[in-house]
Amino acid sequence: MIPETIEGYGVRLRPTRPADVPELVAGCTDPETRRFLPALPEGYDADSARRWIAEGEPAVWAAGGCAYAIADPDTDRLLGGIGLTRLAPARGDFEIGYWVAPWARGRGVATAATRALGERAFAAGAARLELLTHRQNEPSQRAALACGYRYEGVRRAASAGRDGVRHDLVAWVRLADDPPGPTTRLLPDLPGGRLTDGVATLRRLGPADAAALYRLHTLPEVVANRVPAVPPDRESIARRCRLAAGYWLAGDAADLAVLDAATGALVGGCALGYDEPATGQATLGYSLLPEARGRGLATRAVRLLAGWAFDVGVARVWAGTRAENVASQRVLERAGFRREGLSRGRMPGVAGARVDSVVFGRLASDRD
Repeated sequence: MIPETIEGYGVRLRPTRPADVPELVAGCTDPETRRFLPALPEGYDADSARRWIAEGEPAVWAAGGCAYAIADPDTDRLLGGIGLTRLAPARGDFEIGYWVAPWARGRGVATAATRALGERAFAAGAARLELLTHRQNEPSQRAALACGYRYEGVRRAASAGRDGVRHDLVAWVRLADDPPGPTTRLLPDLPGGRLTDGVATLRRLGPADAAALYRLHTLPEVVANRVPAVPPDRESIARRCRLAAGYWLAGDAADLAVLDAATGALVGGCALGYDEPATGQATLGYSLLPEARGRGLATRAVRLLAGWAFDVGVARVWAGTRAENVASQRVLERAGFRREGLSRGRMPGVAGARVDSVVFGRLASDRD
């Protein structure tokens, strides 16, 4: 049985009260709250808040779940809300969800509340807790990892947006017998947010990089080496930049901008895809704008990225190039990669054709 009030980790979980109505309205009309909670009704007002207190919250409990206000244990001020929805009673399967008011963000409130409620849920007999987040909701994904939830996959088109478009949700799961503490990430954050050797700098790709990345990936010579070799549209590049943080947190890929360290200008891009975590293997790709070529920046970027990959536990980094892409092969060789062979017809080409790939690899033990 989950109690009516829970205290722990610096938060109080309690029933929502009539005195909370003004702050409940303020929190549920905040644009960021509404962005990731599309089920909130339009025109959320005091009457909406009172209906939640009188009808919505009791209905969640009656259905076998629970719903709480998150409050400051010292002042009892409303900080957000959290609850459990019963998914499969026979399997002890619940979905946990929360929201945090704008005045409480950046203080670890979601992490604290999720830990406190999760512990009580498991003590009461829950076997599995599932937390669903939008790929763009970086704070929520960080909270999931901090609470020991593991990336499990994507629920395709699981959320109906206010614009009528359905959106994918990322599933994070914690089991009753999972070890305590946060989840160890396959791809941690860059130390200090960037890698640099004083000439080239790498940092995580972000939404502001979309225009420069679109210019890069629509250059004919870059398109020729894409898989498949067709130019992207603006929206696909913008989406890549918006979702880069989410893919990084999930351990799928580290997508980076290459900067000229002297000017801070974006001059290219590179990425590390963790394609075989079970065997410790990742793949690497890179490209530069024309004005940045011939200065050794690609070699520096590849060295920086491969070195960081080895530092975080990757055992082998490999890259493939088209047979005619001699410039890219020279970059890899200068960065310490060795030519390993030819993969016949490995990549899709144009009009159903298949393209050979020259494979280069570097091991953690190859490091200078």
